Amino acid sequence: MTLPSRPGRRRALRLMLQGAAGLALAPALGRLRAADPAYDFHFTRLMYESGNWDVDQRMPSNLITSLIDHTTLRVDPREHVVALADPAMLSAPFCYLAGHKLVQFNTDERRNFERYVRRGGFVFVDDCNHDIDGLFAKSFEAQMADIFGGDALHKLPNDHALYSSFFEFDGPPTTSMELNGWGDDLVHDYLKGIEVDGRLGVLYSNKDYGCEWDYDWRNKRFLAVDNTRFAVNIVMYALNA
Repeated sequence: MTLPSRPGRRRALRLMLQGAAGLALAPALGRLRAADPAYDFHFTRLMYESGNWDVDQRMPSNLITSLIDHTTLRVDPREHVVALADPAMLSAPFCYLAGHKLVQFNTDERRNFERYVRRGGFVFVDDCNHDIDGLFAKSFEAQMADIFGGDALHKLPNDHALYSSFFEFDGPPTTSMELNGWGDDLVHDYLKGIEVDGRLGVLYSNKDYGCEWDYDWRNKRFLAVDNTRFAVNIVMYALNA
């Protein structure tokens, strides 16, 4: 697959940050940029105060390996952990937020999350409980309703561009946690999202992809099909939409 020389969302964020607001945040943003000036993609995990953000610790390296294996992106091999309250997160073209427990943003976290999404950022949010009635799900969805409105978070159709952004899928791949009855004992045939100006800014999963992809990347050779291929789709959509 031929990739554009400069990912669209990254370019949009760069232009936004060149404005007055971006200039005001320049010292903080420089900390994140300086770590990887030669890369097209870096994995940014968002740290937040209220819950357990540091879950599925092997997942990032597995996702990064898949991007290196399947695409021509210049991929930073490191995971970057940035506080959601830190303005440095505003320069990341892709962010990951996950956990099992309460999500209750403080004032700075809420401000940055909303600013980031409304101005072109992409956040992949994964409920590690795989449970639509669990604490993470209920509290995160309440936060989104409070910030973006009660009907902002909606089910994505299975023909959404996300499912054909690199590999072809007919909807969200099922996880072993779903098949094994973990969490709410349901197989979710949908993902949810929040769109801003016609593009997806928040991708929300109750399927626990983080746990599904949380294994030593060297064990992937034993799989009949690489189960992290969908992660490639998510990143490619985030960069190019």
